[in-house]
Amino acid sequence: MVHSEQFDCVVIGGGPAGSTVAALVAEAGFPTLLLEREWFPRPHVGESLMPETYWVFERLGVLEKLQASLYPRKVGVQFVSSSGRESQPFLFRTHDPRECSVTWHVDRGEFDQLLFDNAAEKGADCRCGTRVVDIVFDGDRATGVVVQAAAGDTTATTKTIAAKVVVDATGQRGLISNMLRIRRVNPQLRKAAIWGHFRGGVRDTSGGGVKTIILHTDSKQAWFWYIPQADDLVSVGVVADRDYLLKGPSTTEEVFAQERANCPAVDQRLADAEPVDELTVDKEFSYTTDRAAGDGWVLVGDAWGFIDPIYSSGVYFALKSGELAADSIAKAFQTGDTSARQLGAWSVEFKAGTEWIRKLVHAFYSNEFRVGKFVAEYPQHKGNLTDLLIGRIFRPGVGGIFTDLEPWIARRKAES
Repeated sequence: MVHSEQFDCVVIGGGPAGSTVAALVAEAGFPTLLLEREWFPRPHVGESLMPETYWVFERLGVLEKLQASLYPRKVGVQFVSSSGRESQPFLFRTHDPRECSVTWHVDRGEFDQLLFDNAAEKGADCRCGTRVVDIVFDGDRATGVVVQAAAGDTTATTKTIAAKVVVDATGQRGLISNMLRIRRVNPQLRKAAIWGHFRGGVRDTSGGGVKTIILHTDSKQAWFWYIPQADDLVSVGVVADRDYLLKGPSTTEEVFAQERANCPAVDQRLADAEPVDELTVDKEFSYTTDRAAGDGWVLVGDAWGFIDPIYSSGVYFALKSGELAADSIAKAFQTGDTSARQLGAWSVEFKAGTEWIRKLVHAFYSNEFRVGKFVAEYPQHKGNLTDLLIGRIFRPGVGGIFTDLEPWIARRKAES
């Protein structure tokens, strides 16, 4: 097969995971190509970051740009029960006064472009409007990609680009995982979300910045996120079981309005707000893959897996998996070993850390986890819970909260 071009590393997908891999592999001195099928800026869900993104931003060299931005500072997380009772905010700097305990609510169109452009500055060849239509395999080993230069143009000429390693960072599209049929949807988290942006919603800046607010509806069948952004915007989304949220003949707008009416705490915050865009529906976004890598290929970010939007972990997982995968790829090139074992060496520790967030998600959906009540009964776990909300999931003892939380939830279920 004749290849038009050849790179050490070809990364498919210009989101946070792909741009992180491309930046770090290129910076390590290996020819890297980053392909994105859309044009920036592109809208995307996931505006609320975890504070632990700080360290990846520092390594990427974009921390100063974010610090100089107009993005509102995220200083904590707050929960609102189905009865409208507000928990005490989990303020990150109260737990840890360092600068790394504050993060941002970003505009994903601008934010993703910042990371994409940073990869180019680090030496990666970055191309938008380029659609990957196939992965080239030699047996079980990935050896390149087939691309179509004009995104969405089925008449465009295709060409093959050779690569020693192909990185799939295509998000929910999951190009390789769907090709190899290794994606597994979590049957307990078959959720859907309806979300959009509003201007003029209530904005609480107590604590020195804004907070991500998680609010239950009065029926406990759904919950809302409320994420204040720059320019007086707020991102608002409702999440519930897919079959519940998308049932029947109601339009997307009607379903959102019905759930908003079922959540007075959200409705009050949006009383004087106006929508600024059309509502978007996302579904089937909780899944895992059987493995993170194979010979000559790696999955990162949402292509590797996604848990749930509730704790705003998605972008952090994308950035961190991209960073760890990049280090494994650089070592693979240095040693000449691009086997599945080497390319996926990072994934064991990463998966173990993300499991703590998965357990916290399942606790939330048990409908028995009242954050304020649990912390009142077990105040010794407030710091541990705050660490999880910050994203500190790779430290010894981080799962200590579950020794009491899981029995507590089981008792509440038995009593109800």
